[in-house]
Amino acid sequence: MTTRYRVPALLIALLAGAALPAAAQKGPPTAVLVSGPDVGADAPDFRLPWASKDSLGAVEDDFVLRKQGGKVVVLAFYPKDFTSGCTAEMHTFSDRYADLFPGDVVVVGISADSLESHRQFAASVGAPFRLLSDQSQRVSAMYGSKGDGGYNRRTVYVIDARGRVAYRDMRFGALDPKAYDRLKAAVRAARSS
Repeated sequence: MTTRYRVPALLIALLAGAALPAAAQKGPPTAVLVSGPDVGADAPDFRLPWASKDSLGAVEDDFVLRKQGGKVVVLAFYPKDFTSGCTAEMHTFSDRYADLFPGDVVVVGISADSLESHRQFAASVGAPFRLLSDQSQRVSAMYGSKGDGGYNRRTVYVIDARGRVAYRDMRFGALDPKAYDRLKAAVRAARSS
């Protein structure tokens, strides 16, 4: 995998807000344009520490995306451990793991939480996958998933065995059964390509 990817320079909402006089800027912005790698683009490589329900990963054993070559990888960016939406999402991933992610699909959850928080959260939801700690939100920013206040936005990417983005959902609905159906279909399509 290469680390190159296309990022459109769409900062219109931010620039428009900065151009307004202070008196005209009232309340939060109504639209924020974000971007990450498009479907078909090479997935940006990264390295992050991880925790599972049973342990913390050793420094020399960080999760490295390019080392997953030949496998379909699901990257699930989420806001915060132990919050209601994130708990619902990770419970669903755990409960439906074999159905959603068959075979040797690699699944990782990514938030800015600490490794110890991730270990406890993974244990509480029975996660059969690793949770990656992106405390600086560097990786989240590369994938258009960095939100405000140190929290990620809820986004999901499926990376195919060639290291390309096969699917992305930039507003994954943790409580929407159809979001999981779309993810399941995307994973199956990526496995068969």
